[in-house]
Amino acid sequence: MVAPEDADAVVRAAQSGDEDAFRQLYRRQQPALLRYLRVLVGDDAEDVASEAWFQIARDLRSFSGDWDGFRGWTVTIARHRAMDLLRAQRRRPQTSAPVEQLAEVRADDDTADRALELVTTDAAVALIASLPPEMAEAVMLRVVVGLDARTTGEILGRRAGAVRTAAYRGLRQLAQRLAQRDPRPGPRAAEAVPSSGPRSAERDPGSDVRESRHLRVAQSAARDLRPAEPVTSSPAPALKEWR
Repeated sequence: MVAPEDADAVVRAAQSGDEDAFRQLYRRQQPALLRYLRVLVGDDAEDVASEAWFQIARDLRSFSGDWDGFRGWTVTIARHRAMDLLRAQRRRPQTSAPVEQLAEVRADDDTADRALELVTTDAAVALIASLPPEMAEAVMLRVVVGLDARTTGEILGRRAGAVRTAAYRGLRQLAQRLAQRDPRPGPRAAEAVPSSGPRSAERDPGSDVRESRHLRVAQSAARDLRPAEPVTSSPAPALKEWR
């Protein structure tokens, strides 16, 4: 049996036909893959993931690379299956929870901390899915799936620099949407204002503080979508079942 912590060895063992190793790969990758697919195809994510894993198992022996390469490879396959579905159905992606749920929540003592508490998995995925597609995919692949900019760029057919920019702008938009529910200055806003001199009429002195805080919240909310534990809600498929 291959030690779970040695991810590269697990990939090699699965390629040699080790069914337990294949289950480990599935349990590690499936949660992040599903959340990414929900941004692309909504409620069809489970079906698309199943099709992707069928191809992953079928072509696993021909794969060449380590654990990081395997993650990028599986995302590429899943994305192709998702694009096939969208082209066939000729419809836009559906989200699993309405974004309006977040906007309906009233601000509390600390809006940033409160927003982070209220962003459930479904609501966070829905919020990211409401971004422009290039930003949504960049945020999901970079922050949620955890791929580097180069790998993400290869998947999306874009340069690494463009991916970094899209992910950052996406997080900024998420932060701004969270900040719209916080009309009051942040708790440290007063510190941002000099004790002497007139206050600018063109810009709220607390806006920079709020924007920075909400950007951190958006980043944290996206990172929280990364699964902390392997998926256990459904049994992992045996390697032979996919081949």
